[in-house]
Amino acid sequence: MNIWINHLSGDVEIINGLNHYIGMKTIHEEDFKEFVYLPIVLASFCGMGLLVFFWNRKIGYYIWTAIFLLIAGISMYDFWKWEYDYGHNLDPTAPIKVPGMAYQPPLIGYKKMLNFEALSQPDIGGWFYIVAGAILAGVCFYEWKREQKRLA
Repeated sequence: MNIWINHLSGDVEIINGLNHYIGMKTIHEEDFKEFVYLPIVLASFCGMGLLVFFWNRKIGYYIWTAIFLLIAGISMYDFWKWEYDYGHNLDPTAPIKVPGMAYQPPLIGYKKMLNFEALSQPDIGGWFYIVAGAILAGVCFYEWKREQKRLA
């Protein structure tokens, strides 16, 4: 299954069919409020980038980078929270029940739960986001260190 900024793709129905046996909720695009507001948030962030570019001040760049990292952190927490709910709030009438077992998929990485295997990793867009964040933070750090040397 692939989770995009505004929709799902891949084997969603197959995953829903398998998850039924252990009592997980079915996955529907309508359940993701993020598909509505995340494109707006990222478009607004890009617009802020243009304002920062034309304002041409370091403080604007630092604030813009902090907002980028804040969006990333909130997004990761939101996804973790969704996965937690998805893997812990199981249907008590499910055909397969293992007392005390939760089926929370990994936020990033691999996890085996009984005979189910889950792998979660960024796709190309996620890797671009991670690289962009690293570059933004790296430039901020470089400029901050350069300023510290200038003041020393």
